[in-house]
Amino acid sequence: MKKEALKIETYCMVKNNRIVVDGHLVFEDQDAVGLKAFAKTAYRHLKPSYNKFFKMDEISKLAFVAAEFLLKDVNLEKYKSEELSVVLSNSESTMVTDKNHQQSISDKDNFFPSPSVFVYTLPNIMIGEISIRHNMKGDNAFFIVENFNADLIANHINNLFLTNKSSAFIGGWVNYSDDKYEAFLYLASESGSILHNASEIEKIFKINH
Repeated sequence: MKKEALKIETYCMVKNNRIVVDGHLVFEDQDAVGLKAFAKTAYRHLKPSYNKFFKMDEISKLAFVAAEFLLKDVNLEKYKSEELSVVLSNSESTMVTDKNHQQSISDKDNFFPSPSVFVYTLPNIMIGEISIRHNMKGDNAFFIVENFNADLIANHINNLFLTNKSSAFIGGWVNYSDDKYEAFLYLASESGSILHNASEIEKIFKINH
């Protein structure tokens, strides 16, 4: 059976205390101060009943909330779990969490490294949180680049698709520093309406940025 072209089915942008899905504002909380507070109110808005959320570091919460809004009206059960992949990127890795971990070990007289912090000092942990939540067991990759690179994400996902590694993909950018945050996620599948290529991805990213 001949494959259809891979297309973008839906997308989500989280930035400046606002969440936009497919170009429409679906949630905002301008009273929240910082990512930690905003992620919590966004989570409670959807009420996903996933208590592990509160143990995550901030960037994983950001990725988790973005994925929840992205997939809110999507049925992933039509795919086998091995057909679902995640490919993400950012520029800061887990720098904020790394700093928190460093603070816990820098004082020799109060040396108390926290395993619950240390576990989040790898950026692909946020992929793990999304994958566990949505039963996605396909290939995954995390790239650290200076700026969002649509070519990199599009080419990697298209290659996985054309080599029959996966059928549906979450792709995008999840970045967090001390003073700002943003997440741009999209779902690509054969059921989408926007052709999955770097030009279209870049266009969506810039319009919502």
